[in-house]
Amino acid sequence: MSEPVLSACGLTKSFLSGDRRIEVLRGIDLEVVAGESVSIRGESGSGKSTLLNLLSGLDTPETGTLAWAGAPAQGGRRAEFLGMVFQSFYLIPEIDAFQNVLMAARMRKVPGQAERARALEMIARVGLTERARHLPGQMSGGERQRVAVARALMNSPRLLLADEPTGNLDEHTGDAVIELLLGLCRETQTALVLVTHNAAYAQKTNRQLFLREGKLSHG
Repeated sequence: MSEPVLSACGLTKSFLSGDRRIEVLRGIDLEVVAGESVSIRGESGSGKSTLLNLLSGLDTPETGTLAWAGAPAQGGRRAEFLGMVFQSFYLIPEIDAFQNVLMAARMRKVPGQAERARALEMIARVGLTERARHLPGQMSGGERQRVAVARALMNSPRLLLADEPTGNLDEHTGDAVIELLLGLCRETQTALVLVTHNAAYAQKTNRQLFLREGKLSHG
């Protein structure tokens, strides 16, 4: 068995609400290997987004350890190690689709010819070659999410975290985005952690988990 791309052990997180401390995550253990897709479902407010923030290194657990490919997770490695797709597309409205995808490379270094070619390749992979020079405001919701997927995969990450990526899309468009996401991750052997409220989408992943009372269990 290959070394896990993502390994979380005993992650906990709580928040103060007035004079009360609410335990949101109570010891999360999770391992994901290359090319594996894992879905996480849970009731609203169960801590799914909080968990993704910990797995991405955007937030720090109170206890527990997090490793990316066997090494302690560090923010300096984030841009090259993982990509993220959100419910809101978070595209920069003043620049076109090509430049939005290229922005992922700019997080690492000044992009050159190779990075520009990669951005065009990723736009083609998500079926938007004809829309490469369009601004986000000139695109549909599904097209914008495809740009976001291309941006997330721009740096050839080993791990992709997706937080309700179809939440702002209609059912037909959401289906297409999920198939695209799963297909690209399989093809590139990118590990995927998908947070979704949609049971049908969850069933398409290799492993289905449920976040309940601060712990992960098989869904």
